[in-house]
Amino acid sequence: MKPSTPDLEAWWSVEDFDDVVQEFLVESYENLDQLDQDLVALERDPTARDRLASVFRTIHTIKGTSGFLAFAKLEQVTHAGESLLARLRDGAQTLDRRGADVLLRVVDVVRALLAQIERDGQEGDMELEDVIAEVEACIAGAPAPAAAAKPTQEPVAETDAEVAPKADAEPAQAPVAEAAPAQPETPEAATPAPAEEAAASRRGVADTSVRVDVDLLDKLMRLVGELVLTRNQMVRATEHAGDHTMSRAAQRLNLITSELQEGVMKTRMQPISHLWSKLPRVVRDLSNSVGRQVRLELEGAETELDRSLLEAVKDPLTHLVRNAVDHGLESPADRVKAGKSPEGTLTLRAYHEHGHVVVEVADDGKGVDPKLIGATAVKRGLLTAEQVAAMDTDEVLRLVFRAGFSTAAKVSNVSGRGVGMDVVRTNLEAIGGAVDLRSVVGKGTTWRLTIPLTLAIVQALIVESDNERYVLPQMSVRELVSVEGQTSARIEYVSGAPVCRLRGKLLPLVRLTEALGGKAARPEENGEAIYIAVLNGEGHEFGLVVDRVLTTEEVVVKPLASHLKDVGCYAGATILGDGRVSLILDVLALARNAHLGNAERAAAAAAAMAEVKPETRDRLLVTRVSDRRVAIPLSMVTRLEEFPVQAVERVGSREVVQYRGQILPVLRLSGLLGSWSEDVSDTVPAVVYSSGGHSVALAVDGILDIVDDTAPHGPSDGDGLSGSTVIDDKVTELLDMRRAIMAADPDFQLPEFVTRDYVEAS
Repeated sequence: MKPSTPDLEAWWSVEDFDDVVQEFLVESYENLDQLDQDLVALERDPTARDRLASVFRTIHTIKGTSGFLAFAKLEQVTHAGESLLARLRDGAQTLDRRGADVLLRVVDVVRALLAQIERDGQEGDMELEDVIAEVEACIAGAPAPAAAAKPTQEPVAETDAEVAPKADAEPAQAPVAEAAPAQPETPEAATPAPAEEAAASRRGVADTSVRVDVDLLDKLMRLVGELVLTRNQMVRATEHAGDHTMSRAAQRLNLITSELQEGVMKTRMQPISHLWSKLPRVVRDLSNSVGRQVRLELEGAETELDRSLLEAVKDPLTHLVRNAVDHGLESPADRVKAGKSPEGTLTLRAYHEHGHVVVEVADDGKGVDPKLIGATAVKRGLLTAEQVAAMDTDEVLRLVFRAGFSTAAKVSNVSGRGVGMDVVRTNLEAIGGAVDLRSVVGKGTTWRLTIPLTLAIVQALIVESDNERYVLPQMSVRELVSVEGQTSARIEYVSGAPVCRLRGKLLPLVRLTEALGGKAARPEENGEAIYIAVLNGEGHEFGLVVDRVLTTEEVVVKPLASHLKDVGCYAGATILGDGRVSLILDVLALARNAHLGNAERAAAAAAAMAEVKPETRDRLLVTRVSDRRVAIPLSMVTRLEEFPVQAVERVGSREVVQYRGQILPVLRLSGLLGSWSEDVSDTVPAVVYSSGGHSVALAVDGILDIVDDTAPHGPSDGDGLSGSTVIDDKVTELLDMRRAIMAADPDFQLPEFVTRDYVEAS
């Protein structure tokens, strides 16, 4: 059920309520342990006002929370104790032995009620009249009621039983003294006191959680980061040493470090519902003040995010919600005129995507008009009319993130000052995130916040440019492309901007050396290969040209020095496995500085003029299987991997490998085609195909090339093949992908196009 603002209470599920009760029990047990100490100390020094005030606040907190959770008996007994503490705090009464005994008995009763709630979820039928009457008698200065001398279900501290020499020494101790002669003297038959039972039951919740200072967690995270750096150096050193004993120890260290890192990072993760908890009140108050009717819907509240990032995005998210209510949604009258419901809908949605957490703030309001944005930018002197006319729609919409920009007609306590959206973007980019705007006039607006899961440790791709190593966050890398002179993926220039024709599309390029202020060589002019990392940034897909792609590695993000922050191309620094310091590239800044919108428009215009049509045939991945050349349609290749030989395991008659959290079936094409390979290698090259959450790996002996499928096809040359063709003057066999995939995993659900394309060949 999605909550609306008026009936937020109805949104609570049973699981949510149980979580709150568990937290209440843990916190209350801790407070009761402290109360025991404070009351005993307070009895010795009744004039300690600070300690008395602390005891009062603790009882008051338990009473308030128990009332909120509808625990009536717990609220009743804590209210009685609070009344006595209020008199002590105000000086109307002085704490003596009797008052201390009464308050300690109240604490014991509260502990017994908490134990009952923990066991059964309810307070049970415990009688409270005796303890309440005793508290009231203590307040009035009257003798203790006779009922207090009878055995009750309330627990009594063991120290009271040891101190009491007589049955009539104190009313609160009488039950223990009377019952003592009836107890067997043998230790084996001794029945635990109620306080012991409460303590035993308490272990179920109190011993399963612990409160840890946030600073300690941050320190542990820093230490784990340093351990990851040391692990990287150890692994790199053992690779060069060639010592098998050290290699096994390094692999074990690698495994333990990864598990430790994952465990520590989980301690910092919190559901985003903690961030959303205050927003219903914000929406309610603001909608009333600006005359809107708003229904708030929350989706994905269980999505977890690093605690430090939750704090960083709290203010940007609050600002976007306030902006949506004030700017995005129309008044009820305007909505009715537009044919909409008078009540607007504001949706907060959170989900995981490509190693990020995506938070969307969407409304079904009037949308953002690009013409109004452009006119406002010209009016405020931010741009000229010619500059606005040269922009595409997305670039115009992104003008709202400029400092001092606002379309509000007048300044109010909500908006109109021209501060906010630029701060939203600045705050998100400071943590490696991004904010994007999508809007349809008359339909609504969606603000999309992309936030990294954590800032501490990230998977990275190490590249080299101009003899310097740089780090690219792997979550931003879509694919890697090697461009050679003889391939169709080649460098072209459109209006002076480099582009790469990749699978029939023109991809804008950014040369890393030039982006960092250097002068880049152009090896493609000499027929040499160049390497392109295809990245996503600022809503654009572009290629980053580097000199070499080295390896992948987990890196620990270190903050930049103040004099490097203004450069604008770096998101941080790290120490690589060889001990060298490397800068982490800011993909969003590279995209923004490259003005990709102009390059994309020029590329689109060039494609239209040249009437670039989609390729009629797929491209082919040429592989080596034993002594044969076998081609695989590139559209059926999700990833290329190399698995260590020892990672390939056998389950029954099949080979499998652990891959990205799942068990991946492995099919050796040499076996399928009847050409068993005698190659001995430390790794197994494999072509991975994924669809519908399932994957298979087709093991080959080598990857040769990627080519265009332009030659005519011949008939099938054997079982497992769909035909043959000529590539580089050599006959190359075409793999029957449907047969290969089904041989690897008979339960694989093939997409419709695979079944259609290969049904005849099978």
